[in-house]
Amino acid sequence: MKKWILGILALLVVAGGAFWLSLDEDQRGILANMPTDRDVLFWPEDTRNAAFRALDAFPALAEARVIEAGEATYPLPDGEPLDLAGFDLDAFMQSQNSAAVVVVHDGEVVLERYGLDFDADGKWTSFSVAKSLTSTLVGAALAEGYIDSLDDPVSKYLPDMRGSAYDDVTIRQLLTMSSGVKWSEDYSDPASDVAVFAEHESTEEGVDSLVDYMRQLPREAEPGTRWQYNTGETNLIGVLVREATGKNLADYLSEKVWAPFGMEQDATWLLSNTGSEISGCCIQASPRDMARFGLFAMGGGMAGGGRVVPEGWFEAATTPAFETGRFGRGYAYQWWTYPGGAYAASGLFGQGIFVDPARDLVIATNSNWRQSTGNDGAGEERNRFYEAVQAAIDAKRGVEGTRVGEPAEPMVR
Repeated sequence: MKKWILGILALLVVAGGAFWLSLDEDQRGILANMPTDRDVLFWPEDTRNAAFRALDAFPALAEARVIEAGEATYPLPDGEPLDLAGFDLDAFMQSQNSAAVVVVHDGEVVLERYGLDFDADGKWTSFSVAKSLTSTLVGAALAEGYIDSLDDPVSKYLPDMRGSAYDDVTIRQLLTMSSGVKWSEDYSDPASDVAVFAEHESTEEGVDSLVDYMRQLPREAEPGTRWQYNTGETNLIGVLVREATGKNLADYLSEKVWAPFGMEQDATWLLSNTGSEISGCCIQASPRDMARFGLFAMGGGMAGGGRVVPEGWFEAATTPAFETGRFGRGYAYQWWTYPGGAYAASGLFGQGIFVDPARDLVIATNSNWRQSTGNDGAGEERNRFYEAVQAAIDAKRGVEGTRVGEPAEPMVR
């Protein structure tokens, strides 16, 4: 009996060793720092460092669906290195706890730097950067006729919302986070809507759990009269696009953008407890491919020789519908807007895509900020980096343009 038990233990050791050897470095890192719960806001820094590069690798954390790239890759050639004058990039990377910075100017990579043992081949989770990609899929669905108008009520495409506070809210009002429905996006409160809605289970069979949660929320203001940041509504947009198109969001993003535009790597999109993409969050992609998405937006939404979104979509999507009262920033169709026509996708812990069409500039950043929203100064520091890049380009071209300015980043709060 003793020999039999020892034999079983030996087999388990061998099997465990084989499993460990089958993992890549990022997967081993997350196993060594495995979180004890699913609430990323309260994970230790070392756990986040490991997890943000491999959230899609362990179903115990979350299931994921692949966003397939195509055969051809959109080229990002090296350009003349950007001179940031007196800006201390090394200190910036360290202070930001930065994993990646990629700067593309005139279609060329003029600055690329990595940290936290991350590199160009890795994928980092996006958090709310995904919101801007989700809103783009609304544009694609509109162009294809799956959605008739942004002024259609949500309940036209999600009949389970009829009779709720969202019954007469329009798609446009969802995109601009102006539904007037009561919502708490307090990341420090474990009882807030943003903390609990993802774990909600539907009270009615056959009704999506997110839809069921959102349809129970009360009206607080008239639709279209007030802006309030609301991740639940972005997730609702994702459900609406899925229902309107009959396609998973990962497949639709691959079909319309990822493959035809020429993203270099497959990406992934984390799934909710009902198997739907978490459309307000959680696309795992390489920094260069996120920069490519910025180029796709800056180019007006063309991919594979065809138009993906209606003519003028990105002009409308990045024109502020509301001034947020946060450091001079506006909000449009799930994009933050800056003076001078610049705009950005922005996510917790320092993820971002900054687009400045006037300078033909895209900046992609990945970080693990020590305070999730960047309200400890990390957000303002990143804006100073954006401004330093803008100044360097202005010096190079001999033309002064509108810059980001200070103070800076309201982020997602």
